[in-house]
Amino acid sequence: MSSPAPSMLDSLTLNITQEIHVSASLDTTFAALLEQLGPYNEVGEAKPMPMNIEPWPGGRWYRDLGDGNGHYWGTVQAIKRPALLEICGPLFMSHPVVSNVQYRLSEVPGGTLIKFHHSAFGLLVDADRKVQDGWKYIHERVARRAEAGRKH
Repeated sequence: MSSPAPSMLDSLTLNITQEIHVSASLDTTFAALLEQLGPYNEVGEAKPMPMNIEPWPGGRWYRDLGDGNGHYWGTVQAIKRPALLEICGPLFMSHPVVSNVQYRLSEVPGGTLIKFHHSAFGLLVDADRKVQDGWKYIHERVARRAEAGRKH
């Protein structure tokens, strides 16, 4: 039995890495991250899509539509305040076999550095650019929220 060609595997794999520099403290940035992934989540300017994130190991990340309706997006795999948030998921992209999101925050001169990594395998469509742009939008909002003292 032969293995699939590397290009076929590459087309099923998503790897996004971003570094976000935030001019705010580690604690403020971590709180802003949870708020932006949760109740202040949006899919574009003036397009709110509030989510719930239960910030503990095993906590759910989901969209509550009310009356017992909603969408499950992932599970908090690891959380170490204020330096790490890891989510098994999200499951929004054509149902990948495996998806993992990791935020590592560290104190740097002038504020906080967020190192973000999203990896997924088993995608049914080429979603790389759209997903990358979506995360970039969320991360810009996290930085704005943290730098403004979370008043957005």
